[in-house]
Amino acid sequence: MTSQRPAAQPKSVLRGHKAQVHSAAFIRHNQRLASGDAEGFVVLWDLTIMRPRAVWRAHQSAILGIEGWGDDKVITHGRDNRLIVWKLGEGDEAALSTALPLDQSVSDRRQPWVLHILEVNTMNFCSFASCPANPDLPASSEELLVAVPNTLSTEAIESKGAQIGMVMTLSLFWLEGFLTLVAAYENGLAMVARLGRNSQSSWEVIYKTQCHSQPILSLDVPSNRAYFLTSGADAIIAKHPIPHPHADLLGKQKAPGTNKSKSPHIPSSSDIPESSKSHDKKPESSATSPSLSSPSPSALSSALASEPNPPRSPEASPLPLQTAPLKTVNTKHAGQQGLRIRSDGKIFATAGWDAKVRVYSTKTLAELAVLKWHGMGCYAIAFAMVDGGGGSGEGEHANEDSKSEDGCSAPEQGVAPLSKARTGGELSVKDRRLKQAREAHWLAAGSKDGRISLWDIY
Repeated sequence: MTSQRPAAQPKSVLRGHKAQVHSAAFIRHNQRLASGDAEGFVVLWDLTIMRPRAVWRAHQSAILGIEGWGDDKVITHGRDNRLIVWKLGEGDEAALSTALPLDQSVSDRRQPWVLHILEVNTMNFCSFASCPANPDLPASSEELLVAVPNTLSTEAIESKGAQIGMVMTLSLFWLEGFLTLVAAYENGLAMVARLGRNSQSSWEVIYKTQCHSQPILSLDVPSNRAYFLTSGADAIIAKHPIPHPHADLLGKQKAPGTNKSKSPHIPSSSDIPESSKSHDKKPESSATSPSLSSPSPSALSSALASEPNPPRSPEASPLPLQTAPLKTVNTKHAGQQGLRIRSDGKIFATAGWDAKVRVYSTKTLAELAVLKWHGMGCYAIAFAMVDGGGGSGEGEHANEDSKSEDGCSAPEQGVAPLSKARTGGELSVKDRRLKQAREAHWLAAGSKDGRISLWDIY
């Protein structure tokens, strides 16, 4: 006789959203989970007690994206054509409501302080992407570049005279001194473009392929920038190369699919999502919140034209256009979105329209686990940061050298050290919860049922 292993169950379920959960993000060293729903509500969950710490209505329509900025700011992007930067440090939480959206007896919830408001285009359901304004700055820097679809044209590029549809998802980052944009489109096309290093430079498309037959719903890039993954309304999951600017100088072989006979298409200013630069400001005493002016329709190159270029290595020669993905897999499961790669680069997960969360290997794209708890379709995935999050670590054992003599991990920068109880030298109950929140390998899945399931993965 063979015994069947019982189905995995979530470690915790967060209930409180009345509408479907569209986005989620772990912030403040995994101590908080921010979730946004289809009615514009944001809930900031305290993962040490699994309770809300702040609840407010950030937008008048569905939230497309949410992410933390440092330890005291949260960025939300809504379908009401606004992108908002909120001041929300731990000290700001006490003044905010903890009444969940399900509690309809509460008609008015106080909002956090608004630092910036940017008018953006949200006709195509594409969330924003961001990165530091300078390649030498950390992700928590005081300046950000924000990329959103063009306010006048929802299409990205044209191919042989045919429109390829709306931009569906974006990623923005620096790669060897070049500002690099990964974009995916409604017709299943994915591309990588890089911006030259001087103010007169234009965008150069260095990778372009169409291996999806239906709209691409999500993409993600690991921290080492070696590749990116896409999932869509079809059953395909694809792994794509990100051409490195100095690969030819390092003597690396050219990737398969290199097109030697054609020069890469250079997008015009309306071809690439536009960008705005966010400058962090302290709250004014006035009741009117500071806001960012809406940029004129232009490419990221125009947004950066007035910025001094930091000293970098010599300009790299143009890269040949690559057109072949590294690997594609037909998963037989259509409608996977919210794709996210864990910080150690070992696994990724998708949220399925069939209510299942699927976990895959980034190396082989093989399915590792299927997590079934929700009764309705899933839309959002978020991974907590794990040790060795730079992509080269070994998960929970990556930071052995950083442990103190008592066996506890040394605190990260900006993270308060854990205190010891007076008796026995053991952690207090509060600190044990805090340690669990920081170190658990959480995977959060948001569903159409308004619930968020928390799973402890590998």
